[in-house]
Amino acid sequence: MVRWLFFIVIVFFIDLYAFQSVKTITKHKIVFVLYWLISIAVIVNVIYSVNSIEASKGLNQQVMLSFGLLILTIAPKIIALIVLFSEDIFRIFKSVFNYFSTTAGYFPDRRVFVSKVALGLAAIPFSSILYGMVKGKYNFKVIKHTLFFDDLPSAFDGFKLTHLSDIHSGSFDNEEKIAYAIDLINEQESDVILFTGDIVNNIADEMNPWIPYFKKIKAKDGKYSVLGNHDYGEYVRWNSAEEKEQNFQAIKDIHPKIGFNLLLNDSVYLEKENDKIALIGVENWGTRFKKAGDLNLASSKINKEDFKILMSHDPSHWEHEVKTHEKNYHLTLSGHTHGMQFGIEIPGVKWSPIKYVYKHWAGMYKELGKYINVNRGFGFLAFPGRIGIWPEITVITLKKK
Repeated sequence: MVRWLFFIVIVFFIDLYAFQSVKTITKHKIVFVLYWLISIAVIVNVIYSVNSIEASKGLNQQVMLSFGLLILTIAPKIIALIVLFSEDIFRIFKSVFNYFSTTAGYFPDRRVFVSKVALGLAAIPFSSILYGMVKGKYNFKVIKHTLFFDDLPSAFDGFKLTHLSDIHSGSFDNEEKIAYAIDLINEQESDVILFTGDIVNNIADEMNPWIPYFKKIKAKDGKYSVLGNHDYGEYVRWNSAEEKEQNFQAIKDIHPKIGFNLLLNDSVYLEKENDKIALIGVENWGTRFKKAGDLNLASSKINKEDFKILMSHDPSHWEHEVKTHEKNYHLTLSGHTHGMQFGIEIPGVKWSPIKYVYKHWAGMYKELGKYINVNRGFGFLAFPGRIGIWPEITVITLKKK
């Protein structure tokens, strides 16, 4: 109850402050009524949706939509608040000056011009968030990389892989867009498909409607996958340990249903002619989330001199264990961060708030002669949209130097 009172007070304060810009520009009572009806409806919807999480076994589309509407309405008001607060500082100093001057003391009225500026600036995040919720979450991008290695086996020169991550099937609400994305994956005609975890938000049943779509993904040399932190059912209050374990088993069973070979701290060899490369898959290993991954166990069947591709969901694993490991993992594939589903990526600028949490948060990085690719994610979670950081299908071509 206390947290909800705190939430309501904070949101009401933002609403009240932003309302001053509306009140300065217009005196129509119908506008005032609509403003407060929408604000109250958004707050009530958030409280109702969050309280329903436990009954629905975690995040669902209703909860995410309520959170999206909250962001859509609050973010523009925060911008307006900043502008109006800046004007209020000026008004305070102006009133003090007037009080001690020869003129009569008074507190200046709000300027209509400043209120219009506040609303104009507020329109920028509003339109961006609205686009992100309607279009951005399915604005799939194919990002291509070509990597060169001295010790790549000759038969794998030109070998092409597609890297997917963070499907989060429980968030999907558009069959046509998912079908389009699957076609886009197949158009790349990669030799192998590698998926680095988080196939659901929490519950195995979330994937059931989408199995026919993901079964259509094609790769002549196979499809492989690992688990992410959301695949363990850690964010749900289960009725029993048995219920949680049954869900976990059901999530693991999804992978063969869509034709993926799930690697649980294990490895396989991909072979061409007389050459081979090692593919290693660890369970989730994160500094902030579940540590089920065992890199040594996963690599126990491969040799130090093998060319290696490692699949590990959380990029913090690479920073803390992988890049300095004696077995020399040439390329690591991760996801997890989603690029926070918000940021700026234009020529010369790559930024998201998630960079202050994860050193490697989106794209290809090279350190100590080794690579890690952090996929921005196929799906979305919590906020039902993407702004500036688009859903990603990564295509990586391996070349012999």
